[in-house]
Amino acid sequence: MVSSIPKWIMERYSILWKKYGIKEINYEEIKKTLTIDDLNIISVFLSELRRAGWLEVRLDPEDSRRRIYRLRPPEQVRRPKKDLSLLVKKEILTKK
Repeated sequence: MVSSIPKWIMERYSILWKKYGIKEINYEEIKKTLTIDDLNIISVFLSELRRAGWLEVRLDPEDSRRRIYRLRPPEQVRRPKKDLSLLVKKEILTKK
């Protein structure tokens, strides 16, 4: 499920999107790019993005304590609700 995000999160998402696009990134790269020293703010930012459907997270295969992040493209995330309802109706009609 994709939902809207607050302005402060969108601004930081935009900075990361311009630099990395869909490239996989780690926590240190995010911290360095956003120039935020407060680890709590970064954690809240990443958590909110993930819950809203704007960020994919997976474990690092080399170190399970670390995470690898990938931003979802804006056009994939910002699908109008009207389109979603049409997809659901189509799925329901074709499940017979």
